[in-house]
Amino acid sequence: MVEIVEVKTRKQQREFLNFPLELYKGNPNFVPPLWMDEKKIFRSDYVYYDTCEAVYYNAYREGRMVGRISGILQKAANEKNGEKRIRFTRFDSVNDREVAKALFDAVEDWGRKLGMDTICGPLGFSDLEREGLLIEGFDRLSTFEEQYNADYYQTLIEGLGYEKEVDWTESRIYPPEENDGHLKKLADRLMQRYDLHFGPAKNVNDFLAKYADGLFELLDRSYDQLYGTVPFTKGMKKLMIDNFKLIIDLDHVAAILDKDDNVVCLGVCFPSIARAVQKSNGHLTPAAIVRVLWAIKHPKIIDLGLIGVDPAWAMRGVSVAISAELERMLRAPGVEYAETNLNLEDNLMIQNQWKRFKEVKHKRRRSYVKKL
Repeated sequence: MVEIVEVKTRKQQREFLNFPLELYKGNPNFVPPLWMDEKKIFRSDYVYYDTCEAVYYNAYREGRMVGRISGILQKAANEKNGEKRIRFTRFDSVNDREVAKALFDAVEDWGRKLGMDTICGPLGFSDLEREGLLIEGFDRLSTFEEQYNADYYQTLIEGLGYEKEVDWTESRIYPPEENDGHLKKLADRLMQRYDLHFGPAKNVNDFLAKYADGLFELLDRSYDQLYGTVPFTKGMKKLMIDNFKLIIDLDHVAAILDKDDNVVCLGVCFPSIARAVQKSNGHLTPAAIVRVLWAIKHPKIIDLGLIGVDPAWAMRGVSVAISAELERMLRAPGVEYAETNLNLEDNLMIQNQWKRFKEVKHKRRRSYVKKL
């Protein structure tokens, strides 16, 4: 018999956070989140709780934990889209239909009590969190920004009546075979034609001080119609800036400004810290901090984080300047390739962006939907 317990105590919180670490222990492709960040979901002042409600459940059988799940009521998303939805997230389970059904039944009942009529996911509080169920690419290293899951999750979820709503693809990107500076020449001509320039900065703090406000305004405009997105709140902005300070450097960011110094295009990439946090299970031990700092200064893999283009500039080809910057990063000593992270399969603008490079699509993720 499966017992479902709503997470309330410190012990239950630790079990919730530890479960995927135990489930995927020894799996070379699982990358944990940072423990210090993940445990914040249980704080009453967590940045998302001004627009969200959440519930957390653990599943036990004969006293042993066998699964977990969380439900989210994202009020801002519902208001934006005129919907009555809850989201499921942080689902992890042993390969057992009874366990999965008990967990999803609990979240679905919670949603009905709130007056909701639909459940979807895996989706976090916002698209800044890990989202999407991995359905292809189980033999590939997960990025730090996204969640790994076993192949049987798809069977468990679809067996409970969940259907595909959207898919994302993920690709490895390599520099163009011809190192002839073609992208750089195109970018230079475009920048000159439209009187654009790269935003200067002395360091990361200076970059954020100068361009963060314009960055968030740009992302709100360019991401407005994308699946699962919500407007940035003050708390979300602070959270993102704090995270940026930890893992980016000036070599992996680019802000393109118009003649009036307005941000019209922006790209933010991260040196991959996936391997650096694996050994410590996401805990920032002294040894892990050394590994993270080394990975940031000597990256082998570049994770693509955010690419935003002002809709007014989207059809003018301005993204070629970001492509030229990405090629520069890929040709840096020691860099092997870049990971795109999630790209909606029907977002042709971003999908076409990678045709300028050698691209290998190697992962696919899915968000499901079900009527309550």
